[in-house]
Amino acid sequence: MDKGKQTGVQEKVSVEFESYSHNEQFARVVTAVFMARLNPTMEELEDVKTAVSEAVTNCVIHGYEDRIGTIRMELTCDQGQLTVEITDWGTGIGNIVQAREPLYTSKPSRERSGMGFTFMETFMDSMEVRSAVGEGTTVTMKKKIGNKILEKKVV
Repeated sequence: MDKGKQTGVQEKVSVEFESYSHNEQFARVVTAVFMARLNPTMEELEDVKTAVSEAVTNCVIHGYEDRIGTIRMELTCDQGQLTVEITDWGTGIGNIVQAREPLYTSKPSRERSGMGFTFMETFMDSMEVRSAVGEGTTVTMKKKIGNKILEKKVV
């Protein structure tokens, strides 16, 4: 029986890892394994993994810049609702509104596209950013999994 989806029992996993760029892949795999209990479609799985990649990459590139710090990822499922919370204790964001604008990047010399928050917003149902300069940033993303209405294809 799928507890998180059928009985309403909330499940949660929290993991911390260092802000090495290769840990973005680790975060994607942990997310995929955790999501398996919700029986996601391939599209849902890829959407969430992409959003997680963008959030973790932001921690590595912008949160900790040229130093190694800790990233915490917390995954929760509750009645088919997946919540992903990613936190760093790095530099923080001075202007969240500006940072969320498509194509904005604070690191143009590093050839960043400035689409991280845009991708997170596009692939998830909701996204919230909390940040304080010098204290770090938390991105909370939510997505309902497995709630698609299947269309019959007439041949």
